[in-house]
Amino acid sequence: MWATAVGVARVRALETERANPLFRDPLARAFAAAGGLWPTSPPPPEGDEAARRRRLAVAFSIVIRTKFLDDLLRQASASGIRQVVLLGAGMDSRAFRIDWPEGTRLFEVDTAEPLDFKAAVLRQERAVARCLRIPVAVDLREDWPGALAAAGHDAAEPTVWIAEGLLIYLPADAVDLLLARIGGRSAPGSRMGLTLGSRGVIERFGADAVPGSAASLWVSETPDDPVGWLAGHGWDARTHTLRERAAAYGRPLTTPPSHQEGPGGLVSAVRR
Repeated sequence: MWATAVGVARVRALETERANPLFRDPLARAFAAAGGLWPTSPPPPEGDEAARRRRLAVAFSIVIRTKFLDDLLRQASASGIRQVVLLGAGMDSRAFRIDWPEGTRLFEVDTAEPLDFKAAVLRQERAVARCLRIPVAVDLREDWPGALAAAGHDAAEPTVWIAEGLLIYLPADAVDLLLARIGGRSAPGSRMGLTLGSRGVIERFGADAVPGSAASLWVSETPDDPVGWLAGHGWDARTHTLRERAAAYGRPLTTPPSHQEGPGGLVSAVRR
């Protein structure tokens, strides 16, 4: 399933090559190429306009969420936070492409297979991290808080947590467990950035998804009241819709909402 992260890298590589990209990810192309997704990726069946539109929509959402979380991380750093944890890090290259303040430690939590693949590409590219990057090879279904602590994470100091493109794959009980574990290692003032599946996305994208594809594995959507839900976990949260953020970034959606938009799936939160 980690190969989905290579597909995300391809989207980021394409964005990087735009004339006015919302972000630059110089390593994304190398990740996509190593995973066999550069310069092309498997096209949808010929004549399947709906599939093409779905792919474009997913790619657009990846670009907007990447910019959203980049901004959140920079704001957290500016506030003085020097610990970053990327849960399900995949091919994330923020350790290499963001100008981190001195003393920043960035933990990449993922299973060994994607971290090993990533390490090989990083060696090939002779990439140099701009902070202390600490890979933590552990399955999120296991005792990842223990592994994180063993790697040097200090729960007494504020942390900024990122769960990007992750929660949509987890059932509700697993999401709540993940949040409880995050809370257990979050000092007051910690921050968190989440991406949640928007309401109805599973029906729109997953109903006829190809078996084994990313969309076929989606199981979780935004709760009816995400702010209240996160308050119950000890976080003061704000939600943002993809449409709101896209307009703010100068990439407005040109299509009108096809349904009444509910709470946004881009979430920023502060630990009480």
